[in-house]
Amino acid sequence: MSELSKVSVQVNIGDDYLIPDWPAPNWIKSAVSTRKKTIRNSFDSFNIAFHVNDDIENVTANREQLITDLSLTNSPFWIEQVHGIESIELLKSGYSNLDNRSNDTRIETRHSNNLIRADASYTKQKELACVVMTADCLPVLLTNKKGTWVSAIHAGWRGLCQGIIESTVAQYDGASGELIAWFGPAISQTHFEVGAEVKEAFLAVDKSYEPAFKSHKPNYYMADLYFIARKKLSRLNIKAFGGEFCTFEDSERFYSYRRDGVTGRMASLIWIEERNE
Repeated sequence: MSELSKVSVQVNIGDDYLIPDWPAPNWIKSAVSTRKKTIRNSFDSFNIAFHVNDDIENVTANREQLITDLSLTNSPFWIEQVHGIESIELLKSGYSNLDNRSNDTRIETRHSNNLIRADASYTKQKELACVVMTADCLPVLLTNKKGTWVSAIHAGWRGLCQGIIESTVAQYDGASGELIAWFGPAISQTHFEVGAEVKEAFLAVDKSYEPAFKSHKPNYYMADLYFIARKKLSRLNIKAFGGEFCTFEDSERFYSYRRDGVTGRMASLIWIEERNE
């Protein structure tokens, strides 16, 4: 594993959810679901994704249970992740995107499949949970030190290469150095084999990503998503926490597409809790 990926950060692990341990204000709430929780004999434990051909009733029940477990006031706003760079702003009246197009549809998607195409969401409004689904890709949670802005980013290699982190941070209306980040569970360099074309795509953007690719066999490399994401955030003066997980290795807690093929998804969520001021 690359030097920038070696971070010793203690995390609090519950039986069913992973709770980030990072210096966010105490009214900033975040969590990652794990596959350990089972409420029915469903698709490989606590899957929260419709698009993996799980039973619709089971996924709906799992999403309802997640809302209950985390005491969410509103349903999370589930997005259709497409490995791009678009992020949407969550509003209590709907959402807006990078092109300033708006949608006045009430946010209520707990029973629906993914509809809005984006790979990140952010909000300044309380009790609206930003959420991304992963099973090897890197979930990145962001907040500012004042606790007035949060974001959840789905960062697979394509999104990282194209700039999903940078494009989402650009939506924050303050200095990027006011933000902190937390890396959720993703596949580690030890198990993430990519072709030469992936390495070439990153090096075409920036040659300094070279250490993220360890030669494995002719025209194949082991890639470090954590290294790349941490380097990007460092350039933005954003301190990152987490990054010590491997979805491939930890089959008890995490889904992994590379390990299992057909599999479920975890949810990584962040929201601003209403508080009495």
